[in-house]
Amino acid sequence: MADFTLVDARLVTLAPPGAPAGPRRGRWMQELAVIERGWLAVSAGRIAGVGSLPLPTSEVRGRRIDLGGRVVLPSFVDCHTHACFAGERYDEFAMRVAGRTYLDILAAGGGIMSTVRATRAAGEAALQASLRRRVEQMRRLGTGAMEVKSGYGLETAGELAMLRAIRAVAADSPAPIVPTFLGAHAIDPALTDGVDRIIEETLPLVAAEFPGIACDAYCEQGAWSVAQCERLFVRARSLGLPIRVHLDQFNALGMLPRAIELGARSVDHLEASRREDLDRLAASDVIAVLLPACGFWLDDRYADARRLIDGGGAVAVASNLNPGSAPSPSVAFAASLACRRLRMSVAEAINAVTVNAACVLGLERQCGRLEAGLRADLQVLDSNDERAIGGEFAGPGPAAVSYGGRWTDLTPAGLA
Repeated sequence: MADFTLVDARLVTLAPPGAPAGPRRGRWMQELAVIERGWLAVSAGRIAGVGSLPLPTSEVRGRRIDLGGRVVLPSFVDCHTHACFAGERYDEFAMRVAGRTYLDILAAGGGIMSTVRATRAAGEAALQASLRRRVEQMRRLGTGAMEVKSGYGLETAGELAMLRAIRAVAADSPAPIVPTFLGAHAIDPALTDGVDRIIEETLPLVAAEFPGIACDAYCEQGAWSVAQCERLFVRARSLGLPIRVHLDQFNALGMLPRAIELGARSVDHLEASRREDLDRLAASDVIAVLLPACGFWLDDRYADARRLIDGGGAVAVASNLNPGSAPSPSVAFAASLACRRLRMSVAEAINAVTVNAACVLGLERQCGRLEAGLRADLQVLDSNDERAIGGEFAGPGPAAVSYGGRWTDLTPAGLA
């Protein structure tokens, strides 16, 4: 780690004067707070100062890097991933091309259960190695802080092995990796008491070893029911754990109103949500996490982000990286889809993958904005216009990144 100062940069700070604390809602999702020709100084892994040119001599830190007007914005925060797993599911792609649905494949023993079998057999060391590889891919594409869920163990030993692998990778990561317990990802048909064991055995052991970890569940036909999720979440809250929930991906089962009542930190997916439930969500403190790469890969169904934002709601967007329904490590691609399929503006999409995503993970005091005192987690676009985030897709990624002040130039010729 070395100090440096960026000059002649178009800084997308996401720190507008008067912005409310916490996630951006409604009209605040349009605010980017751009400094057209600015400087940004980094010292000891933190942002030491941000301002407009000319650069005061007193603010120079270490190496000076002239960006020639390129855009600098916070690193992406990926607040919903399943990046820890073993095996691949490329065979299922051919099945989908042939017309089989995701729920058809799940009912036939494929889908999540095929990854569960591979993950259980892999062992903790192999899980660490595969997770490190995927995290490195995400880092090259501009993702700093990220969440990684368990959920391919579905019983105590497998879930703890996944969470320990995530913790080991997080220990030497240059940017935060936040684990989430997703023991309620599916129901193993071979375990007749699987739900009871997750709630009564696995959850307390996870809470003891990983205090404060978020507890997540997948509420859907063929997975956990509303009643089962409620049992899990009441127990999780008694153990001091925040809750998150996958819901309304294919069917609106009634979990969304209950999640709001239970004080969920986020509700994720929402492709099948009822309008009245979205209106209630928009008026609540719960953050909606939308996953457009999933709709792109599966069935071209997308959440109604426009209704949520226009109703004053807080929206985050994430990659949903996983082997079956969103095999993409790119938050930039998810943000581009948010503009194309969720009818979000570029400014809304940028807020959704930075400030609001950081709030989902409880990291809003660490990252998601370019502001003095926060972590030096940032990316340099090879563009002088931040609208490239929405106007392009499948690009090569940022020209340079910094995670915790560790500057990495990703261009062959170098930026400076």
